[in-house]
Amino acid sequence: MAKIEPLGDRVAIKPTPQEEVSKGGIVLPDTAKEKPQEGKIIAVGPGRLTEEGKRIAMDVKKGDKVIYSKYAGAEFKLDGEELIIMREGDLLAKKI
Repeated sequence: MAKIEPLGDRVAIKPTPQEEVSKGGIVLPDTAKEKPQEGKIIAVGPGRLTEEGKRIAMDVKKGDKVIYSKYAGAEFKLDGEELIIMREGDLLAKKI
């Protein structure tokens, strides 16, 4: 697992891989797949600072499964892994 520490109110997410085969049994090429909107948080920043300098705790933690905005965050590869870093505000929900 890649070692990374997001800054401020950012989280690092490993997207959940999309299925390679449709429900009807058709193999989907990479170009036909939709961007994933689910993933697992692998790292969490310390939280946002207020104007008074107080730290606001994050609502999510490492290991949480989340749903996020389709085009949110910055995608990159680290040690061969596809990751996304985004602000906590771009997360839509936690999966329970």
